[in-house]
Amino acid sequence: MQQADQFIDLLKLLVRSPSVVGAEHSFLRVLQRELEERGAKVTWYEGLLVAQGSRPHSAMFSAHIDRHGLICTGPNEFQYAAFVSGRRSDLLGNSVSEKLMTKIVDRFRGVPVTAYEPWSGSYFGSGVIRRAYVCEYRNNLIFEVTGLEHLVAGTPVAFTDRLRMADGILSAQLDNVLTAAHLVHLFSLGFEGTAFFTAQEESGSSWRYLLEWFRRFNGGTDNLIVVDTSPYPDRRAADLQQVVLRRRDANAEFHRDTTTRLEKLCLQNDIAYSFKDAYIDEQNSIALAQGQEPQSLGSTELGRIVAASSGYVQGTTLQIPTTGYHTMEESAAMSANSAFSELLVAIAAEGDGFRTLR
Repeated sequence: MQQADQFIDLLKLLVRSPSVVGAEHSFLRVLQRELEERGAKVTWYEGLLVAQGSRPHSAMFSAHIDRHGLICTGPNEFQYAAFVSGRRSDLLGNSVSEKLMTKIVDRFRGVPVTAYEPWSGSYFGSGVIRRAYVCEYRNNLIFEVTGLEHLVAGTPVAFTDRLRMADGILSAQLDNVLTAAHLVHLFSLGFEGTAFFTAQEESGSSWRYLLEWFRRFNGGTDNLIVVDTSPYPDRRAADLQQVVLRRRDANAEFHRDTTTRLEKLCLQNDIAYSFKDAYIDEQNSIALAQGQEPQSLGSTELGRIVAASSGYVQGTTLQIPTTGYHTMEESAAMSANSAFSELLVAIAAEGDGFRTLR
């Protein structure tokens, strides 16, 4: 990876900056500063930060910047921010599944948390998650936190985090600060195209902000590349590839030519890759043969925008394989990050959206 030390320093900074889904403004301010220091022109829109160089149409990447956390919803009461932001409550007839709540309920016990002011990022105090439980009256997940009894409703609470590195592995709550850091770093390397940074992806809303930007300027595209992390069950499975491609997700088929272009660039640059949809299909065949429930193809920001726009906005995805999905121990190999960065540079250079290193 070019300027790897600078990338790690940037990632450390961004990991420490809170960005709870639905309360991302202070993180966007951090991004604005880092991007402008690297020569990008930055424009704010509702739920969206757009960074552009001198050749904005040469390449287009998008990364969501929200992370999971909590929101204070009453005196010493906290709820999962993605459920609140997405208005997923049984009271509205759009309840969170019992299976999902059961999966989350014990995931963050004992995790330290930090409260902050959503616009400025000012520190409001710290605490520790004591327990989580499903409220039988509201059919919703409630968290109890020690140390934040003074907070008022509406205050975001982030999982306190910092980047850890050992044996060539990066660990933190990486989804999706990791690929957002890669896009910022790309401007350091001479990127002249466009990078979108979207809010509220974890609650399923980010595609709306991105689609509105394209409609605002009456210009669709076939070449949008959405970057993210991609979960695998263990390190062995994750290390079988350096980057993850997709031909489709649960919502839509992706643009065939754009996907093929990324595959060719992987081959030309000796980057190990796989297709996540093919992997899931294979795992589902095994599960069905064993009488187990198959898993979903997954829902991506790109799939949502393709389906909602009827193909007006199209493209493909590019992801970094990780383990420990949606936990504080999500991990990614540094070798995968190096390959991912190399591929971003190759994509930008192919579209003449790259200048020489500063």
